[in-house]
Amino acid sequence: MAKQVLIIASDGFEQSELLKPREALEAAGIGTTVASPQSGEIKGWNHTDWGDNVKVDKDIEDVRANDYDAILVPGGQINPDKLRMNRTAVELVHTFFTAGKTVAAICHGPWLLAEADVLAGRTVTSWPSIRTDLRNAGAKVVDKEVVVDGNLITSRKPDDIPAFSKAVITAVNETVQA
Repeated sequence: MAKQVLIIASDGFEQSELLKPREALEAAGIGTTVASPQSGEIKGWNHTDWGDNVKVDKDIEDVRANDYDAILVPGGQINPDKLRMNRTAVELVHTFFTAGKTVAAICHGPWLLAEADVLAGRTVTSWPSIRTDLRNAGAKVVDKEVVVDGNLITSRKPDDIPAFSKAVITAVNETVQA
């Protein structure tokens, strides 16, 4: 069975931070599912304005963590801020983390990791404006293009997507399926 990555997002996800990692994962033979609290389609944010729509594959309420090897959270200011107010999204991140599955977040995405209470004692990176929030959640914050700390993978910004995608692909391919 092919490896599977769950991508959770809502309107306002940074377009490149969902589309480019998804493309890299699929090119590596890893399946992806976009789940959202919204049905139908979600609208991306492309740097300074609204971007493209992306089809939602599954309602976030219908997701079972056991069906996936990893969870990926794209950034953008709007997306993780919405998701951290969604109980199911927070619980999913916590469930993946405690199960030892890969939890990957880029840019503002680690806001959701802070809300899921998975950052204490971990080293992470992010977009500069949320670093204080991550420190307040107990993380050691560094300024690097990608940080892998156990099952957590974080990156800072769209320029880091190649390194972020490579780290996620490596982690997922090393996952032993139960």
